[in-house]
Amino acid sequence: MKTTLQILQEKEYKDLISVDPDRPVVDALIIMAEYKIGALVVLKNDKMVGIISERDYAREIILKGRSSKITTIGEIMTKKVLTLSPSDTFEKGLQIMTENRIRHLPVIKDDEVLGVLSQGDLVKEMIAHQKNLIEQLETFIKN
Repeated sequence: MKTTLQILQEKEYKDLISVDPDRPVVDALIIMAEYKIGALVVLKNDKMVGIISERDYAREIILKGRSSKITTIGEIMTKKVLTLSPSDTFEKGLQIMTENRIRHLPVIKDDEVLGVLSQGDLVKEMIAHQKNLIEQLETFIKN
């Protein structure tokens, strides 16, 4: 079973994509659209201070009639961020996401953000893992 670090290493974008909390929300939207991702880690002086997602935008900007050009990321970001460690498994990540109804989890080691795993990343790994188990069982049954 792969660790979160191994899953991160297989992602297309290996560099951490982040944004500053003092930037306008529209900047985060532009970055998310460019990379086709649903959330960004928010860093201030290289330390994680939050995460901003498409859900934050929908709930705090669109539904409240605010301007994404004036409102800063820091005003709407999620400040209490749940995280994974590099040695955690995809199962733990999926459990945390399901229990907390979230779709993105940063992977942290010694206060450094190594990357972000999405629900899709973890489901993809779960499918690969289950496929491998089925193949092993089929081989065992045939022999």
